Formats: sequence, structure tokens, C-alpha cells
Amino acid sequence: MSLIKRSVPREIKFEISPNPYAEGSVIASFGNTKLHITATIEENVPGWMRGTNKGWVTAEYSMLPRSTHSRVRRERKGASGRTQEIQRLIGRSLRAVVDMEKLGERQIVLDCDVLVADGGTRTTAISGAYVALELAVKGLLAKGLITETPIKEQLGALSVGIDTEGSIIADLNYEEDSSCEADVNIVMTQSGKFVEVQGTAEGDPFSREQLDALLECSAKALTSVFEAQTLALS
Repeated sequence: MSLIKRSVPREIKFEISPNPYAEGSVIASFGNTKLHITATIEENVPGWMRGTNKGWVTAEYSMLPRSTHSRVRRERKGASGRTQEIQRLIGRSLRAVVDMEKLGERQIVLDCDVLVADGGTRTTAISGAYVALELAVKGLLAKGLITETPIKEQLGALSVGIDTEGSIIADLNYEEDSSCEADVNIVMTQSGKFVEVQGTAEGDPFSREQLDALLECSAKALTSVFEAQTLALS
């Protein structure tokens, strides 16, 4: 008997180019969770990369004050530990699918701002940032600044979890996330390769059988993410 109860994610939407100034932009929605994401191309790289003829992709993440049930304070004195961890996750995930030599000695910065938080903000950020990155790269190609795309493969992310009954569910909302026995964030390429797996038991430890079911569930659910990205970019 399958442990998977729900492998269909919430409604996924990618609203292309809401920002007229950014080289790439998208409003990414997974259910009620909504992020505004922009891609900025800078014709420079961090100091330690100068002269390498390689580019860089990085990300910043923030939650707007009323993205949650109560007001979140702006991080005016610097990013919190949680914010830094999420920013690094987004950047690592995107860099895994980019050929830095083909990008050339330039940097693409993805700014991910949470408008509404209802679970899965970091995975929504990654899935949406991939779309914004694609748009920015298309602009570079159109201007002749690069001759071939540096993006090696499509990238998506999703949360999966174990509910109180021990069943596996995909794309957790806030209520499910706060009550589940385990919460796992999966970052995967379209060909099924894992970029990152972040999993923690919130209650009882989970078994190898449940872990396998979590990975299987995420692979099934992520097909919907890839389809939504492809449709938006087409």
C-alpha cells in the first residue's frame, strides 16, 4: 500500500514580467503563497572572481512586513540567520544548473520578496527564480551578449511532508507545515537529479520507507512545477 496521500501540488501560477525595469521578473504563486521575484544583470562579478572569465548567480530573500499573520519586522540591521540560510539555498540551487563560463564575467542577482506566506516560501522562491533567470538569459541572448544559453537544465523545488497519520503529502501550506511530523524541501532538475534535500523530523523519526516515499512524491509533484514554468516561458 502506498504511503503517498497527495502528490498534486497547490495551484501554481507564474505571472511573467510584472516589473518593467528588471531584466527578468515574475510573481510566483503556489496556492496562497506569493512572491515577487526579479533578476538583475550586473556587468561585474564579486572581487574574488575578477579575471576568471566566469559569471556568478546569487540571491537575496526577504519577507514583507504583512506577508504573515502578524507583522514581520524589516531586517534593517542585516539578514537574520534564517534569511541568510534561505538566500544561500536559492543561490546554490540556481548555480547548480548554470554554466558560469557561458554566462561570461557578469553577475545575475535574484531578489525574492515574499508577498504572502502560506508555507513553502523558499521552494516557491527557487521555482520562481528559475523563471526570472530564464527571462534574463533570453535578454542576454537577444542582445548578442552571449551566444548560447548558460542554463543547463530546468530547475524546480517543492516541499513534501509526513502528516500526523504517517502519510506523505506534497506542497504543504502553513497549517499542514506547522502540524506535520516531518518537513522536507526538495530541489530537483527536470531530469530527476537532486540538487538539495533538506529534511527534518518535527516529531517522531521517519523511516527509510517514508523517506523513499517522500522522494517519490516530490518527483511526481514537481512535474506540475516544470509544466507551469514551461507554459509561462513559452
